[in-house]
Parts: sequence; structure tokens; C-alpha cells
Amino acid sequence: MCAKREDNSLRYRRAQSVTTAEDITEKENKARRLQYDKPCHRPRDSLFSWSSEFTNFTGLVNWGFLMLTISGLRLCLENFLKYGIRVNPFEWIIVLTGYNDENYKHEYPSIILLCFSGVPPVVCFLIEKAIAAEFFSDKLGETLQIITILLEISLPVIALHFTNQEFNIVGISTACMVYLILFLKLWSYCQTNHWCRAAKSKQSNSLRRQSLSVPNCNALVNDEDVDDEVVTGIVQYPDNLKLGDLFYFLLAPTLCYELNFPRTNRIRKRFLIKRIVEVIFGMNLVMALFQQWMIPAVTNALDPFSQMDYVRITERLLKLAIPNHLLWLCFFYLTFHSFLNLMGELLHFADRNFYGDWWNARNISVFWSSWNMPVHVWAVRHVYVPVTNMGYSKGVSAIMVFFISAFFHEYLVSVPLQMFRVWAFLGMMAQPPLAVISKVFEWRLGARWGNMVVWSSLILGQPLAIMMYYHDYALTQMKP
Repeated sequence: MCAKREDNSLRYRRAQSVTTAEDITEKENKARRLQYDKPCHRPRDSLFSWSSEFTNFTGLVNWGFLMLTISGLRLCLENFLKYGIRVNPFEWIIVLTGYNDENYKHEYPSIILLCFSGVPPVVCFLIEKAIAAEFFSDKLGETLQIITILLEISLPVIALHFTNQEFNIVGISTACMVYLILFLKLWSYCQTNHWCRAAKSKQSNSLRRQSLSVPNCNALVNDEDVDDEVVTGIVQYPDNLKLGDLFYFLLAPTLCYELNFPRTNRIRKRFLIKRIVEVIFGMNLVMALFQQWMIPAVTNALDPFSQMDYVRITERLLKLAIPNHLLWLCFFYLTFHSFLNLMGELLHFADRNFYGDWWNARNISVFWSSWNMPVHVWAVRHVYVPVTNMGYSKGVSAIMVFFISAFFHEYLVSVPLQMFRVWAFLGMMAQPPLAVISKVFEWRLGARWGNMVVWSSLILGQPLAIMMYYHDYALTQMKP
């Protein structure tokens, strides 16, 4: 009787719908395996189901890479058949130097402007020395520093105004980029020295008040601190005010100045050679792709934009998105990995945190805080934290950071093109609202959808801005 009841109970349980392994106990599994019907089924989810926890998609990754390779080869063949071979390395030398073939003027305004970029740092250094020697008051010295830095970032604009058409786009773009980097470095250099002066002044006032009560004890503590500093080799203000220290910072792969940078003990020759090869090969690859693929794609997008044919604009946008995105990825690796690691190795600079895993960014905010770490650290250290310490909210501080970033993005585009448009500025100022949208996708649909919003903005946003700028540039600068 008991055996029959147990058999009926087992049949009842087997008839129940089972979806996951947790619904079946270990005891029932053992009972099923002891049956004479040779069971071959067990609770399992399909591999593409999220609940299966299957993660090995190596074959699909290989398939995707192979499909991308085949598609890329087809596009290359189509490009060669349609436009021929457009790559000419010698043109880049002419373009970069600003040589003007029409007027036969052997003048190189871009190179002259780049050479002159060494003057503003020396002026800032001399002002810092004068402040440290008390030739200037802090207020007067800092005012002179601000004027010097503002004149430095304005030099490309001033040079364009007086020389007009003698600059080439690539040459003046390079000069603007160098002067912008120099502006950020000098800002950090002057502000860091200001912090050191303020801390030293506060410390000296505190020691002066303490010396009125216990002079001998404080003198002993001071001597011990000096001995510790000599032993550890830590540089203190104003001992850092040396030209060698300043120019090391200007060449170092960072935008934030410190009195004591972390250093490596030796240069890894094999690592250095790899980075040199990557830089040389990467520069030629980027220039070749730009000449062969990017320029024709941008040029052919002019007519649809002029006619406001939205279907053709969309087609050109998608066609331009592929070469633009590949160039952007090549530029990222060439700049943030190859070149910055090359400079860091040569200068024994130990902090190589040039980028984070931005490709895994769950939303736009995470992307902007991880893809360009030198700029992100500079913005947090010299804008976000000081503005927050002034009593403003974190939201206002973040908007201030994006406003400065938007201004300099527009500076890098409008100045070389010699026309003022706001597309880059508006694109950067649209990032905070887009960050909110991507966070909504992340919260409601998961991190993967937030990451897809990030990639979509990168793939489609940049070519749209390029088409808009080229359309406006063609209307104002080119003949019909």
C-alpha cells in the first residue's frame, strides 16, 4: 500500500511543469535516475536565455570579426574602384607646414607659431619666480599670470587675423591643439604654485603664533622635518621653480602639475620600440585612411545637405559613420596608448592611467570620466573641486566643466575653419541631458542598453557634426 502511494506521488510530481533546476529537489533527481526508462532530460535553459548563464561566445565573436573583415575589404575595393589611389604622404608635409603653392612664399606660419609656443611658459615661470622672491604681490602676480595665459590661448586667433589665408587647416589645427594643451598645463602650473604659497603662508603664520609660547620646541620639530625632507628627496615650494622642472612637466603625458611626479627606475627598451613602431605606423595609417576614405565621404555629403534631402542625408550619415568611427578608434589608440606611453617611458613618468574601460561605459557620464583621463583629472582637480569648494552645488560644478569643455571643442573647430559656428559647443552642452537619458536606459533596461546609447552617440554624433561643419565651410570658403 505504501509502495503504491509513493509511486502515485512520484508520477504526480513528474507530471508537474518544471522550468528551473531549483524546482526539483536532489531527492527527486536521485529517484528519477533510478527509474528503468533511462531518463535523458534534466532542467536546462537555452543558451541564448539570460538565465542560462552561458558566456562562451568566442565562435560568434570570430564570426562577427570575419564578417567585419569581409565587409571592410569590400568597402576598400569599392573605394579604390571609384576614387583610385588617393594616398600621397608628401601632401601632408606641405599641408602641415602651411606652404602656399599659389603665391610661392617660402613661409611656414604653422611651424613659426609652434616654435613660439615656448615663450608663454617662460613668462609664467619668471612671474612665479618674482612672486616667490616677493618682487610682486600675490594679487599682482596672479593677475599677470591670468593675462599671460589668456594671451597664450588667443595667439592662434591673433595670428590668423593678421596672416589670414597663409595658414592651412591642418597646420593651424595642430597649432590650436598645442596651444590648448599648453593653456591647460599653465593653468595647472600656476594654480598648483598658488596652493603651495597659500599653504606655506598658512603654515608659517601658525608656526609664528606657536613660537611666541614654545620657541625651542618648535625649532627642534622644524629641524627634524627638514632632515626627513632631505632624506626622502621631496621637493618643496619654492625649490620647484626651475626651468628644467617646468619643461619636464610640459613634455610629460599629464595636464596636472605636481612638485614630485612618480618616476620609474629605468626605460624598458622593448616596450619603447613597440610604442615607436605603433606611432609611426599609426600616423601613416590615419593619414592614409583620411585621404582615401574620409575626404571623399565628406565631400559627397555636401549636396544632400544643401538640398535638405533627409533620406540621402541619412544614407550619407551612415556611410560616413564607418570611416569616421574607425579613424576615431585609431586616433584613440595612437594618442592615449602609443604616444602617451612613449612619452611616459622616455621621461620615466610612472602614472600611465591615460584611459579607463570606456568601452564598457553604462552611461554617458561614465564614458566622459573614463575615456580621456588626463582631461578628466584636470577638470576635476582645477574646475569641479574648486567650484564646489566655493559653495556651489555638484550639478552647477558639472555644468561648468561641460561649459569649459564645450568652449574649447568649439575653439578647436571654429578657429582653424575661420568661421564661428556652435555645433561643437551645442554637442558638448547636450551631453548632460544625454547622460540623463542613458541613465534612464540603464536603470529601466539594464547596463547593456545604456552602453548601446553610448556607442550610438559616438558612432552617429561625430559624423553628423562633421557634415554640418563641412557644409557651412563649403558655403563660406569655397567657390561654387
